[in-house]
Amino acid sequence: MKAGELANRFSVNVNTVRHYVRSGLLSPDKDASGYHYFSAEEERQLAFILRARELGFTLEDIRQLLSDATSGESPCPHARELIELRLIEARQKLNSMQSLVSRMESAVREWQALPDCAPCGDHICHLIEGGHHE
Repeated sequence: MKAGELANRFSVNVNTVRHYVRSGLLSPDKDASGYHYFSAEEERQLAFILRARELGFTLEDIRQLLSDATSGESPCPHARELIELRLIEARQKLNSMQSLVSRMESAVREWQALPDCAPCGDHICHLIEGGHHE
């Protein structure tokens, strides 16, 4: 099947499929017209890639896991190790985002009582810069 057909089958953009080909995660053959032709093996790999991405694995993680599988090793121990690392990273991002949301909520509350200011050349936006300018 062609890239567009494969993309439709998995409800992804065709550029996603092409990106995975360029990244070396999918290795389709080319037909006589020069179009990529995706076999059942690439279809299975795309399903794996998409599921791994949903779980937070990076493209490099996926490349390593596919390499493990093609070299005859079980990728499962490596997957367990990598997901632990991705979980730590996700928690750090979540904490960072929670801090950002708190700062934004605080700014919304503080700015409600402050007037807008006219451009005067002394500042760009007093709300962001933190000073009260009329």
